[in-house]
Amino acid sequence: MTVRSRSAATALAGLAVTAIALTACGTGEQAAGGGDKIKVVASTSAWASVVQAIGGDDVDVEAIISDPNADPHSYESTPKDAAKVTDADLVVFNGGGYDGFMEKILGSSGQGKPVVEAVKDEHEGEPAGEHGGHEEHGHEGHDHSANEHVWYDLHVVQQVAADVSAELSKLQPAKAEQFGKAAGHFAEDIGKLQGRVGELGDQNRGKQVIVTEPVAHYLVEAASLQDITPPEFVKAVEAESDPSAAAVAAIQNAVNSKQAAAVIYNPQTESPVTRNVRSAAEQNQIPVVEMTETLPQGKTYVQWMDDQITALQAALTQNR
Repeated sequence: MTVRSRSAATALAGLAVTAIALTACGTGEQAAGGGDKIKVVASTSAWASVVQAIGGDDVDVEAIISDPNADPHSYESTPKDAAKVTDADLVVFNGGGYDGFMEKILGSSGQGKPVVEAVKDEHEGEPAGEHGGHEEHGHEGHDHSANEHVWYDLHVVQQVAADVSAELSKLQPAKAEQFGKAAGHFAEDIGKLQGRVGELGDQNRGKQVIVTEPVAHYLVEAASLQDITPPEFVKAVEAESDPSAAAVAAIQNAVNSKQAAAVIYNPQTESPVTRNVRSAAEQNQIPVVEMTETLPQGKTYVQWMDDQITALQAALTQNR
């Protein structure tokens, strides 16, 4: 999957860093010292929720992108965002080109700052200290070079939680056991979600789906579903450009011929073309399942993912 261009966001992030570089200072020592909450900044609400599950009342976590109606792909960071990242004790972000503004800020003013990165990007394999000067703790063992939406890969989320626990324990060693137990409970919750996805796959193996944007790629893959979206359509949506007439015709034909059991729809990357796909699906009585990039208000990561698995299960059951 082609990673979207973020030149505008990167440029603005660079200006933000420049604006605060002379006044920025680290805060890790204060957190390590004891009673104060550990200040954590995450790129999105999904990763912020994972941090909250591990740190509980001992962390003050804030997401840069939390609006459930926003499109993180086109987000442009601000000087205020840069200040938050620079002042944090720990930074958690996605990597893989998804939230490049975070890497830009860290590379300019986050030297030596503890970082948990869900997926390595093109710098995979470089020794620590050669990529922006910050400490990286990325997930090993999975190749996510083709799709950066790794919060839909439950194995990666489980590993990120473990990495967060390890970093929080370094900042407040006296609470290491507490963070470890929280990570264990979180892992159990993720394990239950994995079990549900496995059951979904056993019941619906090989069923065909169409996606308007492959945000849920890893969930679709884990559920043994077949994504029949025309590759040309996906590439155009990912590049934030208009699909060719042939690509639009191909996906409309797939919908109108009712090849798909469900359409997975990302409302945060909605466009006139994707709205037309949704309308065609509804006219053909094909269930539409919304899967987003950030959490709905008032939901935890586990609750949100559980809801989405339930919605997908219901849609696939409807078309048995």
